[in-house]
Amino acid sequence: MAGETEYDAEFFRAWMTAAASAVDREADRLTELDSAIGDADHGANLKRGFAAVAATLEKEPPATPGAVLATSGRQLISTVGGASGPLYGTLLRRAGKTLGDAPAVSRAALAEALAAGVAAVAQLGGARVGDKTMLDALTPAAEALGTSFAAAREAAEAGALATVPLLARKGRASYLGERSRGHQDPGATSSAVLIATLAEVAA
Repeated sequence: MAGETEYDAEFFRAWMTAAASAVDREADRLTELDSAIGDADHGANLKRGFAAVAATLEKEPPATPGAVLATSGRQLISTVGGASGPLYGTLLRRAGKTLGDAPAVSRAALAEALAAGVAAVAQLGGARVGDKTMLDALTPAAEALGTSFAAAREAAEAGALATVPLLARKGRASYLGERSRGHQDPGATSSAVLIATLAEVAA
């Protein structure tokens, strides 16, 4: 489309840096959510991972949007323990690979890339929407990103809230059975944080 805004590597670096700051702020809340139905380490793990991402991007800034996301994904996989490192790493690496070598990308292209990343996460974790995982926030966010950044943020936040009554079918929380109901999923919550920072940087 003529006149459509394009987003360059600097925008994507700003997103990852903003995500690192947001995860740092939200780490205690994420760990609190995880202590109810998981290993109580989600916030601390992601805080360490995204801090490493921000440091890496500052030291050697990648030249394209795809490279920013791929580099960030690799850093998360190598830094973060537990399930969240490989899952978030896969999300960003696949999205980055999908964007390719373009110097700047449209919101529509980013929506397609995010959808590809979400599909890779679903394949890796064997989960789907309704299983009380990060996919409950990421899947609707990727779909809504075709409309606007703000719509993606709203969809992710609504998806995270919608995990509260769900029965966990994947991950550590699934061991709790019925006791997993009534708790917001930490992975869906951190995913909503990631999408919220994207909307903030875009605004």
